[in-house]
Amino acid sequence: MADLPLHRTCGAYDMHLALLRTNADYARARLSIDAMSAVLGDTALKALTGPRVIPVVVHVIHRGGPENIADTQIKSQIDVLNQDFRMKNADTGSVPKAFKALAADALVEFALATRNPEGKATSGITRTKTKVKEFHADNAMKFKTSGGHDAWDSTRYLNIWVCPELIDGPRQLLGYAQFPGGLPATDGVVIIHNAFGANGTAAAPFDRGRTTTHEVGHWLDLFHIWGDSPDCVSDDLVADTPTQQTQNFGKPTFPHVSCSNGPDGDMFMNYMDYVDDAAMFMFTIGQVTRIQATLVGPRSTIGLPVVSALAGVSASA
Repeated sequence: MADLPLHRTCGAYDMHLALLRTNADYARARLSIDAMSAVLGDTALKALTGPRVIPVVVHVIHRGGPENIADTQIKSQIDVLNQDFRMKNADTGSVPKAFKALAADALVEFALATRNPEGKATSGITRTKTKVKEFHADNAMKFKTSGGHDAWDSTRYLNIWVCPELIDGPRQLLGYAQFPGGLPATDGVVIIHNAFGANGTAAAPFDRGRTTTHEVGHWLDLFHIWGDSPDCVSDDLVADTPTQQTQNFGKPTFPHVSCSNGPDGDMFMNYMDYVDDAAMFMFTIGQVTRIQATLVGPRSTIGLPVVSALAGVSASA
């Protein structure tokens, strides 16, 4: 079984930067998406009639060992996603008083797919035995030809690949995601098996399913809360998350002040920071606004439609 890193690791932003450098179509798409997000978010929230329900397919890539996780572990992860994105998580009461008014229900739900792309009944779970010893942040697990499983139509499903090991250079990654605007064949989220779900092989301090909450946040176009540069200038493009110097690890004590953001300090308990699973438990109103802009923009084709006032609005990406 792969050893877990001591602190949270995520490869989403590195993949984002690599795509910006190497894929002109992605770079153009991101300009369009960011501009649209700033315009559509508030309108999208006002138009909601209920939560968007996202169909999920989980591709389990395994070598025949414990990483061939049980259905119960997969279902526990779907439960965590629904609790976290609907602000029904048991630890929401731990949000500090200074930030309580900002904590928000993202109005997104998740369900294992009941029909595959061909319309046949499915459990929403695929299983692929592989000879690959370890996967890297290069999307190999997303293709049958390189020991993984091809994505289901990413305009209709959230694809999640669960891997035995996930390495990025010297780092053991917990997971990574593709932001909106990338190639359909690689669109989705990748998670190491022992940071997935809330039972089975899931291991502390990443045993509450929050790695997937974090990565699905990226898939819905949320950036790391500190802006991915330790300079007190970089931003996550969300107005109500305080500027903070860099990522937080472990279980910080409130308040943790950086970048002159006192008295309340960093919002380290946000799902988009790097703290342990037990220390993260909120999205903000601003993050929810960005998520909803994504669901009427670049991800408008996925899930049950629940917005009517924005008919005809779509991403130009």
